[in-house]
This record gives sequence, C-alpha cells and structure tokens, in this order.
Amino acid sequence: MSSAQWFMALSGRQVGPMPEQEVIANIENGTADGNTLVFTAGMTNWAPISTVPQFVPHLKGGATLPPPSIPGGRRQAHEIDFKIFGEDMQFIEIELDPGESAVAEAGAMMYMTDGIAMETIFGDGSAKSQTGGLMGALLGAGRRILTGESLFMTVFTNNAVGKQRVAFAAPYPGRILTMDLAGLGGQLICQKDSFLCAAKGVSIGIAFQKKIGVGLFGGEGFIMEKLEGDGLCFANAGGMVHALDLGPGQTLRVDTGCLVALQPSVNYDIQFVGGVKTAFFGGEGLFFATLRGPGKVWLQSLPLSRLADRLYKAAPQTGRRKEEGSVLGGLGNLLDGDG
Repeated sequence: MSSAQWFMALSGRQVGPMPEQEVIANIENGTADGNTLVFTAGMTNWAPISTVPQFVPHLKGGATLPPPSIPGGRRQAHEIDFKIFGEDMQFIEIELDPGESAVAEAGAMMYMTDGIAMETIFGDGSAKSQTGGLMGALLGAGRRILTGESLFMTVFTNNAVGKQRVAFAAPYPGRILTMDLAGLGGQLICQKDSFLCAAKGVSIGIAFQKKIGVGLFGGEGFIMEKLEGDGLCFANAGGMVHALDLGPGQTLRVDTGCLVALQPSVNYDIQFVGGVKTAFFGGEGLFFATLRGPGKVWLQSLPLSRLADRLYKAAPQTGRRKEEGSVLGGLGNLLDGDG
C-alpha cells in the first residue's frame, strides 16, 4: 500500500491528510463517490476519484459517472468562444455557433446581434435543473432565491445559420474572471453576487457554510453559490484580481469581502481579529476569513460593499454638503443657502 498522504473534499470541506487506505474506506462506506475530489503530492490539481486508477476498483460497480471533461475533450456544456473588452469597466462578448446558448443573470445583457433569441427561464437551464421537469426547474429557481439572486435567469440562443454574438457587462468597476470548470475539478464556490454568465450546461446551485462563525460573520452568510459542470463561466470582481494557489496546509487570512471564489477543497473559516483595541479601532472590522489549502482562491482588491460604504460616507447627508478635511464644506453650505 502506498505511503502517500491524501486530501479529500467532503461536503465542501477539506479533510486530511490521510493514508490511501482511509480514502478507500471512505469510498466503501459511501462517504465518498467517484465525483469526490482528492489531492496528493505530485498532482497539479484536485481530481475526481473516478480518474485515480488505484481507487476505481473500490467504487461500486468498479466505475461511476464520467468525470468532467478535460481541455481538448468533448464538453457536455456548450463550447463557446469569447472576448473581454475594457480595462476597469469590462464587458464580455460571447460568440455562439448555431444552436449554442449562454446563460446569464437577468439584466446583465449589454447587446446582442439579430440572430440571438432570448428566453427567461426558472433555474439555470442546465440538464441538472431540467431533469425533474417542472419540479426540477422550480427547485432550481428556489435555490437561487436562497442565495438572494433573481428568481429568473436568461438564456441566449443562436437560432441563425451563422455565428452570432451577445455581450454582458459587469455591474461595477473591476475585472471579469474567466474560469474553466473542466480544469478546476468540475466545481467552484463563489460569492452569491459575483456570477455574471456561463455556457449553457453549467449548473448554478448553492453551497451552505456549515460553521456558525462563517454563516454569521463571513460577510457572505450561510449560503454561497456553487458552479458545477465542465463549461466556461465568468464572474465579476471589484478592482484588481489576485489568484493564489495554496499548498496543503498553507493558510491565508483575508478581509471577508475580498474573497471572490475558491475551489471546494479550500477550508474556509472565520477568525476574530484579536484584541479589543484592534477590533474596534483598527478599521479592518471584527473578523477576517482564514483560507487553508490545498486549492486555488481568487481575491478582489475593491469589494462592492467597501466601494458603496465610501460613496455613502462621501455623499451629502440630509441635504448638507460633506467635505472631508476642508473648511469649505461649511462655507459652501452658507454660500448656497444650505447653512
């Protein structure tokens, strides 16, 4: 038996390190299945158990559902081409072949060419949400209500003979992240308001944060969005984006609002900042997020909540001008009759 130490992603949490025999035990007792992600030294990324040769014989029937497609293979989600325009106020243009579709948040569309048909639907339009017919679609829509998102999503389909284009705009200054689920183990956890659009076939569900601390103080609540499938998806990030690969056991502490997305293998918890003076007068809030690898995380330099807070503080309050650090604030109110 190999002496390699393994990590597993179970119920959205990282478990390990553990010997190979313990992974096998989790498979045989039903805790893990072929779609469960595992990682060990020497691997470049997390992979489903069904793709690891030594674990396949222990799966029920010796196999499981096919793993997510890999680059160069045949995707189950629609294969779309795209181009991102702009620097600080970006939008994405998606090129669709005849019959191809993209799914987006309601209200995200910027423009579309003549051959694109637009349809508003319940849920996310993926095969996963449509399997149960009307009930499956209603459950998909219900999951989106729990995340605070709109009840509806919009599907844009090319019904013309040639290629057609549709564009989606980010709702605030920053960057549009491109993430290929086929190369990320088939799953991604992201902030509930960061998803912009995706190839049809990507499932947009929910990921519960089971720890009380994360739910109450994590800035994103008990629920975050979970993207599943093998297609391309795109997310909003405020300001600049910084992607980090965390090694096994490597820890990173970040402001809770600066977290955009993470792989499900990354352990996400909330930690109190420390002493009373630091907590109340440090200006960084009472809590920060603790991320522990292995796995990849994406951070944003300007969360929308921070931008909104600065705009609110700079705006005139109850009809009076607010000029920070300037005697002209009061003088201006007198001159224009507000004083």
